[in-house]
Amino acid sequence: MADLNSMEAGVESGHGKNSGGSDPEALPEARSQGRMVLRKFLRHKLAMGSVVVLALIILGSIILPLFYPHSYADASFSSYVEPSAEHPLGTTQVGKDMMAQVLRGTQFSLLIAITVAMLTTIIGVVLGALAGYLRGFTDSAISRLTDLFLIVPSIAAAAIMVRVLSGSWYVVALVLAMFAWMPIARITRAEAMSLSQREFIEAARASGAGTGRVVFKHLVPNMVGTITVNATLAVAQAVLAEAALSFIGLGVQIPDTSLGLVISENYEQMQGRPWLFFGAFTVLVLISLTINFIGDGLRDAFDPRQRKVKA
Repeated sequence: MADLNSMEAGVESGHGKNSGGSDPEALPEARSQGRMVLRKFLRHKLAMGSVVVLALIILGSIILPLFYPHSYADASFSSYVEPSAEHPLGTTQVGKDMMAQVLRGTQFSLLIAITVAMLTTIIGVVLGALAGYLRGFTDSAISRLTDLFLIVPSIAAAAIMVRVLSGSWYVVALVLAMFAWMPIARITRAEAMSLSQREFIEAARASGAGTGRVVFKHLVPNMVGTITVNATLAVAQAVLAEAALSFIGLGVQIPDTSLGLVISENYEQMQGRPWLFFGAFTVLVLISLTINFIGDGLRDAFDPRQRKVKA
């Protein structure tokens, strides 16, 4: 009888333990996975070096203008002054300090790129997750919309829209985001279709969870690795896309500025006064390279099949 009572007590305690609907081992497992991803990323030397360089660029573009003696709008200097202690990158044809121009352009380029990456990630993840989970008519409609945007020459369409609307930085960001969400949507759709067959999704459906709860509480959190990697790479793509538009004169317009606009205004000086061109160009290349390397490091860190660090 004592053994029977102890068995019943054990069963009752077991039911009480699971009555909350959560597995007590799930949280430690999630924590261990998070630590493993972080550890793998920290061991990726190229990615960590890129994080340091990118952080210096971002902090420099924010902090240095506070202490730099010249304003980006000040055009009172002599034309084409060569690099010196007072003007590290010389001055432009209209008498503006090039160092101040590069710092201001970096601020706007990063602001545009981050805005584009956020918008494209939100749009792509929402549409892709809904298409992959609901399937049927919803999947068909979203897939056809994605195909339609993919066949449109994005740079040409973005240039026309920016020219018609305005050259403000936020207009450029919105237009670029409009033509950049499709790859993320396709990747998210494929992963959502795979995850929707898993047991935890079936359990959520059986418990009466609606579409919104299943998608945003169960599917999207399980795609955080894919989303993070693609959002990171979207920043680099946005930097280059904005620079391309501004270089041909159909992107950011004065009084706003960007690295692409600074390069466009001074590329003719590449041979005679190379410091006017290569200052902004070097920062643009460094931003693009570092973000791509960080994306590679995140991809390796989130990949469970990746046992060794590549770099």
